This record gives sequence, structure tokens and C-alpha cells, in this order.
Amino acid sequence: MKYVSVVIIGIIMCTSLVSCTNKAKQEDTMKNSPVELKEYNGIKLSSASDFYENSIKGPQHINKEKYKLTVDGLVLSPKEYTYDQVIEHQNYKKVVPVNCVEGWSVTILWEGVLVRDLLNEAGIDPKAKVIIFHAYDGYSTSFPLNYVLDNDIIMAYKMNDLPLVPERGFPFELVAEKKWGYKWIKWITRIELSDDSAYRGYWESRGYSNDGDLDKGFFDER
Repeated sequence: MKYVSVVIIGIIMCTSLVSCTNKAKQEDTMKNSPVELKEYNGIKLSSASDFYENSIKGPQHINKEKYKLTVDGLVLSPKEYTYDQVIEHQNYKKVVPVNCVEGWSVTILWEGVLVRDLLNEAGIDPKAKVIIFHAYDGYSTSFPLNYVLDNDIIMAYKMNDLPLVPERGFPFELVAEKKWGYKWIKWITRIELSDDSAYRGYWESRGYSNDGDLDKGFFDER
């Protein structure tokens, strides 16, 4: 009986030890888990969950290890980057609101890399006038090249200090400042320089303004 009692006590002690160890691991995981920022430099931020899903084919799920970003078109030396190679570039943070034509808006802290840095590495052909962004789901949109260069436009990989999730455009979403939400292309896979000023992206070819400026209407008035 004494031997059985010792065995039972030993089992209880082991079970308690495992339970305590698991609890400690859970607590460590919670402590190390990223927390979404609610405020930045005195600016109240919206939540990453405040967005509505309105992409053309639903959220895209991209394998980080297989992901490639191509920079080509009117460049001197086309480039191809892995996800890690992109985020190794100097990072920048900006609080920029997103305004959707559906009538809702959110204010988010974005963190990412300058598109200009990637273009400079590829070398900009003097004939280039337009920059076209292509997405994994077939979406595209374009801008005058100077807009991207002069406004320090970034491709974000974090929002409110959290990594982008598929619903928000992982691996990269364009932070198209002062533009309507349809210009904020997600799931970017290719950056193309062009001289085609008549190029129209997905929504622009369906009647939306190519400029997409917030201070103007979002329909093409031509």
C-alpha cells in the first residue's frame, strides 16, 4: 500500500508539473504575441478589423516562402525579390487614413518600404511615365510615376504594428495616400514601369477615375 501511495503521489506531482509548465508556456506566448496599437503619437487608430471585405476575388493566401516580387518594364535592370529581401530595405511608418467609395474610412499606422527604393535599385528608364501595380488576384491600378516618387509612397507589410494578414493584403498593400480606397492595391506581386499614360486598371477600366484623388469624384467624368 505504501508503494502504491508513493506511485500515486508521483503521478500527481508529474501531472501538476506538466500543467504548470504548459501554463508557463502559454503565458510566455501571450507576453511575446504582438499587440495591435490603438494610438500612435497622440493619434487614435482604427482597428485592423474595421475594414470591409470588397476585393474582386476574396482574400488571397500567398505562400511566403514561394512569394516573388517582380520590378520590370521600363527599368534598366529588372529585379525579383523574395519577401525577406523586400523587408530588409529601410522601413518607414506613416499614419494614413483609407477612404472607401462605399462611404467608410479607417485611420491606420502603416509600416513598410519605399517603392522608390525598389525602383532606384532597378534603375528608372527616362521614358517611364507611369507605374502599374499588379496583384496576385489579377487586380491592377496605375499612377503617374512622379506621384509615387514625390510622395514617399510605401508598400506596407504591417498595420498598427501587426503583420498584414491575407484579408489585408499580405504580403504587401500599397499605401496610396490621398487616393480613394480602390487605388490601395493589395497582394502586390509586380511593379511595372511604363510609358502608357492611357493604361487603366481593374476599376478604372470600368468607369472609375484613373486619378482616384480624394478631393475629386471617384467616377471618370470624361
